[in-house]
Amino acid sequence: MTSTGPAWGADSMKSAVVETAGNGHPASWWAQLPEAAERFDDATAAEGLSDLITARIPSPLLRREAQIAADLVVRHLSKPASAELAERAQKATERLVGTVERLGEREAGASSGTCEAHALCHALQGRWADAAAEAEPFVGAQALLRVFVGALRLEHFDQALAVRLLGAGQGPGAAVRAAQMIGKHGWWPSWLLKVVNERAHAGTLDEETVAALDRCAYAELSPAQARMAVRLLNGDEALIASAAERLEGLGEADAAVMLRQGDLTAVALAARSLPL
Repeated sequence: MTSTGPAWGADSMKSAVVETAGNGHPASWWAQLPEAAERFDDATAAEGLSDLITARIPSPLLRREAQIAADLVVRHLSKPASAELAERAQKATERLVGTVERLGEREAGASSGTCEAHALCHALQGRWADAAAEAEPFVGAQALLRVFVGALRLEHFDQALAVRLLGAGQGPGAAVRAAQMIGKHGWWPSWLLKVVNERAHAGTLDEETVAALDRCAYAELSPAQARMAVRLLNGDEALIASAAERLEGLGEADAAVMLRQGDLTAVALAARSLPL
């Protein structure tokens, strides 16, 4: 899925697109986030990016012009069927683009905030990735990530986890998938959620693992049994061996074999074999 957004004044700004900003993420990295969901909410992205960027424009006059353009674009994206709003938003964006170009020609960027306004122009033209790449040095990745993740508009989605995973260096696709998987299982006991979050941060969470852990979640475990389950899930070899022997003693030879082989489904049964 590709979010096009409004493309007003796009030609005049294309030559200045920044692929990477300092030590931040390149535009190609930010572009993966809108692709991570079937629907990316343009109005949410435009509003969030505009709020972050306009606040950093030092020139009061330029900041005011930027705010007017941003407000009109957000209103248009919220009501895309309105031809009047579309026209007003286009004119305001083109006016801002022209202002930024004139200021840039005068080499007034350092004092007027043309760098910040330039990033905003990308956002108002629907080029979210370019806007983020340019804004990251002065806005910060975490704030931008919250905007992008919020615009994904996914149900049963752990937004906070997605932002943490992305901030920790995981790729957008993997982070979004993990947050979706965990978001569906918010009812899991805290001890199991802790295990799942750890696996998500380690990049070892997949659908098969979640399905197995889901079966563990239905097991009613005492605090001591839950601690045992965590150790089993973390691969404590000595505990796995003793738990497998306990299962064999209880007549659960097949479960013992599965536990020794690392099958997560056997963990709940092994943990429940510990006396209450």
